Amino acid sequence: MKRLVLLITVLVGFSFASSGQQIADNALGLRLGDSDGFGAEISYQRSIGENNRLEFGLGWRDGNNFSALRVTGLYQWVWILDGNFNWYAGVGGGFASYSIDGLPPGSDDTDTALFAAGDIGIEYNFDIPLLISLDFRPEFGFGNFNDDVDFDIALGLRYQF
Repeated sequence: MKRLVLLITVLVGFSFASSGQQIADNALGLRLGDSDGFGAEISYQRSIGENNRLEFGLGWRDGNNFSALRVTGLYQWVWILDGNFNWYAGVGGGFASYSIDGLPPGSDDTDTALFAAGDIGIEYNFDIPLLISLDFRPEFGFGNFNDDVDFDIALGLRYQF
C-alpha cells in the first residue's frame, strides 16, 4: 500500500513538472522568407498567457515587380509537442504599402492594402535563449495591387528574454 501511494505521488508530481514548460515572456528576432521573392521581418513576440502570445512584425518584401513595407499583428495559440518542440497556430492581419515597378512614367506607382492572415508553424526552444521556427502564413489581400492570396513560408530566429 505504501508503494502504491509513493508511486501515485511520484507520477502526479512528474506530470505537474513536465507540463510546466512555458513560452518565453518576450522574443525578438528575424523572420526570413516569402512566396514570390525575398522578405525580411523584424519580429517581436509577447506572451499574454501560459499558452498564448501576440506577434508583431515590421517587414520589407521585394518581388519581381514590387517592393513593400508591411506591418503585421497576429494572435497565436501555442501547444507543446514533445520536450522543447512546440507547434502554434494563429490569426491576424496587417497593412502594406507597395511601390510598383514597370509602370509608365507619370503614373501612380504606389498602393496600400490591408490583409488578413493565418499562421501555423513549428518551433524549437533551445536550452539557451534561442527560438527557431518554421511557419506557413497564408495572407488574403484587400487592395488594388494585392487582391489575391499569398502563401508565405518563412524561417524565424528569435532571442528570448
